[in-house]
Amino acid sequence: MSGAGSASAVVVGASGGIGRALEAALIEEGAFDVVHGFARSRPGSQHLDLLDEASIAAAAAHVARGPAPTCIIIATGLLHSGERGPEKALRDLEPEWLARLYAVNAIGPALVAKHFLPIMPKTGRTVFAALSARVGSINDNRLGGWHGYRASKAALNMLVRNLAIEERRRNDRTIVVTLHPGTVDTTLSRPFQGNVQAGRLFDPERAALQLLDVVEGLKVPDSGKFFDFQGEEIPF
Repeated sequence: MSGAGSASAVVVGASGGIGRALEAALIEEGAFDVVHGFARSRPGSQHLDLLDEASIAAAAAHVARGPAPTCIIIATGLLHSGERGPEKALRDLEPEWLARLYAVNAIGPALVAKHFLPIMPKTGRTVFAALSARVGSINDNRLGGWHGYRASKAALNMLVRNLAIEERRRNDRTIVVTLHPGTVDTTLSRPFQGNVQAGRLFDPERAALQLLDVVEGLKVPDSGKFFDFQGEEIPF
């Protein structure tokens, strides 16, 4: 991953498994003058709560002091919480849980874009990426179930497609995408790792490096699309 001149990188969700590994990898590579890591659990200027727009705006104002961010990655997601897991059938739908999934998986990242995209440079290559999931692909859905998670990630994919179109008018070299990291050994996937094929469960450090390789290889025509950890496009 390479920065251009004086630049910063931003990781939202830096307290999670993938986010923490992304932040560490970006710092280790040393391509950016500053690497900002934000999370709900972090204090002060590193605090960002996806459910609190004021905290998102404050984080963006902190980054806007410079150097300008040329790479922003949102590494957040909600699949289960406590005893509440993904729905297996229609009878399991609950409006409060659906609303929470949408708030974290779609609305929060959209608000990050609202406040962070305007502070990215108006010229030159920039990347704004949000972690989605293959199960958010409507075309790839063969099993059903997991209604709220699938639907909220599909909503994220649509929002990012919209953002890519709008952002192109501001900077025609901006790349806005969603990324599927694969199944990563984190708290999000841990209850569902039993059926993962051998060699397909990645540790966070490997997943982070794979994602950064994909980001590095993105071209301007890729903006608005959805890619997996191998750089292969996933249909919406």
